[in-house]
Amino acid sequence: MDLYKIMLVDDEEEVRTSIIKKMDWIANGFEVVGDAENGRDALEKIEVLEPNVIITDIKMPYMDGLALTESLRQKFPSIKVIIFSGFDDFSYAKEAIRLGVAEYILKPVNVDELTEILKKVKAKLDEEIESVRNIDILRENYKASLPVLREQFLNKLIIKKGLFDEESINGYLREYNMDIGNANKWIACIVNIELENANIRGELLKEKELIPIYVKKFIEEKLTPYYRSVVFDSIQDAEPVIIVAIDDENSQTGLTDVMRDVCKSAKRVLGVGITVGIGRSSQTLSEISASYKTAVDAVGYKKIVGTEDVVYIHDMEPVSTGVLRFEEKDEEELISAIKFGGEDRIAEVASGLANKLDEVKVHSRQYQAYMLRIVTCIMDLMQQYEISLAGIENYMEIVSKIKDGDSFKDWLIGICNNINEGLQQKRESTSKQIINEAKEYILANYTNSELSLEIICRYLHLSPAYFSSLFKKETGQTYINYLTDIRLNKAVELLSTTDEKTYMIAEKVGYLEQNYFSYVFKKKFGVSPTKYRTGK
Repeated sequence: MDLYKIMLVDDEEEVRTSIIKKMDWIANGFEVVGDAENGRDALEKIEVLEPNVIITDIKMPYMDGLALTESLRQKFPSIKVIIFSGFDDFSYAKEAIRLGVAEYILKPVNVDELTEILKKVKAKLDEEIESVRNIDILRENYKASLPVLREQFLNKLIIKKGLFDEESINGYLREYNMDIGNANKWIACIVNIELENANIRGELLKEKELIPIYVKKFIEEKLTPYYRSVVFDSIQDAEPVIIVAIDDENSQTGLTDVMRDVCKSAKRVLGVGITVGIGRSSQTLSEISASYKTAVDAVGYKKIVGTEDVVYIHDMEPVSTGVLRFEEKDEEELISAIKFGGEDRIAEVASGLANKLDEVKVHSRQYQAYMLRIVTCIMDLMQQYEISLAGIENYMEIVSKIKDGDSFKDWLIGICNNINEGLQQKRESTSKQIINEAKEYILANYTNSELSLEIICRYLHLSPAYFSSLFKKETGQTYINYLTDIRLNKAVELLSTTDEKTYMIAEKVGYLEQNYFSYVFKKKFGVSPTKYRTGK
């Protein structure tokens, strides 16, 4: 049986020891993982010990139980808090209830009473965990969310190329029960619904907002006998989108005929005019976004060819097989691969760009112009991040010597990997620079008692979460522990070299409360500041 972790917080060591010794924690499903003298001490330990339950006194120096509970509610809302107090004061209990404490009991703590309370808290924790772990509930929740997850996946698929590889796509198709895999090619269509001039009759007239749903259902019924397809709503354009699988049993031409029948039938049956844009075919589903974009372009021609009909992009923009283009999406993918991808992603993108050189037959000047655009993109990125690589300075000579896609691919992969490595070194250097700047700021401002994580993050223009993670990674310490060490080391120096009063030294190193300074000092060095000085 897994035990829940519990921590005791009380400024009286005898009380903590007494409670720990007289309770059979394991029998009640708990283990004591630590204790603390006050709220501040507890907060530092909680991050390391990760208790499930806190038992805390309400009256303590430096930070009392209510202030501790307030902090826990903000930072660790899942931790259950049990407050015990020697004050039978309704105002305390009222505030505890407002803060959502699990239980509020009066001192002295009775073993039987605390045992009953622990049983209640354990039951609550068990219930919360069971609800999370309950496979049946999870399964039902997952089934209920399947339509949403399905549409999210399909929208990601059509919006940007390269987010999924073919293996992942096939996995999602199986998971979401979509039978459009294993085809010769795929085509995306977009459906533009003309609601303004619709001649809606019957029950539909009362439910105009449901018309897009009726249209999608109507399209599915028309397509299903002939094509494997999925129909869903585009988040980007707020219009129905269709992805159609083309295989040996059907054809692209036949799809145009079916969609033309859909347009006519929708007008006749639903009283709604629709225009269907059909994009260029895609050889893989991972590239269906290109088909979708051309489908959107096709709908844009409806003013030319007329509404309530099919617009096939190939009719409006015949494919040119003799032009090499380094398009904006190509540039975005290349930059993203260099900045955030690994060697595999860089090789994938670079290979795709290089393969275009062998896919078309054009004049050698077009080859060179295409490669120069890619090289210019790379050089702009290098200039932006101040990266210098030997060999690329003579890029004109390099490009003139490259005669085919394979040699360009090898060169491109090599240079992109070098830039990727340079960026990684830049990031590491930047991280070290940030931490050095933070250390300098702490050293210059540790005397400020108000110096906090938020203040230093505002100075560095970083989020507290990112800075905390970066600081711990680079220094091996939390920010607060590092600041405390700086202050206490300076205090030791002043205690050893001056005759100043302890309270003056406390203020000089950033502690307004002499008692808290003494507490922190003793915690680190084992003796009070006064004894430390006399011992020297």
